[in-house]
Amino acid sequence: MNVVAVIPARYQSSRFPGKPLALIRGIPMIVRVWQQVRQARLAGEVLVATDDSRIAKVITDAGGTAVLTDPDLPSGTDRVAAVAAASTASIVVNVQGDEPLIDPSSIDRAIETLRDTPGADMATLAVPLHHQDDVWNPNIVKVLLNHHGNAVYFSRTPIPHPASRTVSDSHRYLRHIGLYVYRQSCLQQLVRCRPCWSEQVERLEQLRALHHGMTIAVGVVESAYPGVDTPEDIAIIENILDPTESKALDNTME
Repeated sequence: MNVVAVIPARYQSSRFPGKPLALIRGIPMIVRVWQQVRQARLAGEVLVATDDSRIAKVITDAGGTAVLTDPDLPSGTDRVAAVAAASTASIVVNVQGDEPLIDPSSIDRAIETLRDTPGADMATLAVPLHHQDDVWNPNIVKVLLNHHGNAVYFSRTPIPHPASRTVSDSHRYLRHIGLYVYRQSCLQQLVRCRPCWSEQVERLEQLRALHHGMTIAVGVVESAYPGVDTPEDIAIIENILDPTESKALDNTME
């Protein structure tokens, strides 16, 4: 497979302006994401797609490649598609720019899921939920699979919806991980499609692919680290980081 991994990074954010440049133990978040993606065995070329020269600079200063994209593009997927269109890659990986602890092996797992499912147009990942409260949390996106391991639907509400508030088998519910692997032709087709009603109601872009009849294969992994949505999440990420790395970075900043 000829694979390119693209990390979309937009400076503006309603909840966290400048999020890609937020420092995590002294390193900009977007650089940490780029460093993680580079470790994936199957990722091939790794590019950062951004609308901001400051984000591009920190990536190039770190030794990476950044591509400036049209600031008027409506979504990260559109940003990824614009960069991927100039590539000869047949497989495109979309890694969110706010996942500084993304596991490189999870990226490989998602690529392998698409590779091993010839009939799929794209692939993503999911992880079992372990707490009842998470099943009801609208900030945690759930995905329901069919017996082929393909997505039936994504929702912020529990699917299937329990008849009572008590959920005794929360482990059967799957949390969606926002990592996508597309066939190049599928990605370019997807960004040409208009948003559908379910996508607008749930505010979940992946529902557009299902609406237009695309098949999404889902690889299930055992665990996944949290991403960064708000400034408060930075402290959570720093607490998860390897203590040795944290101590070394703290010493260099004294």
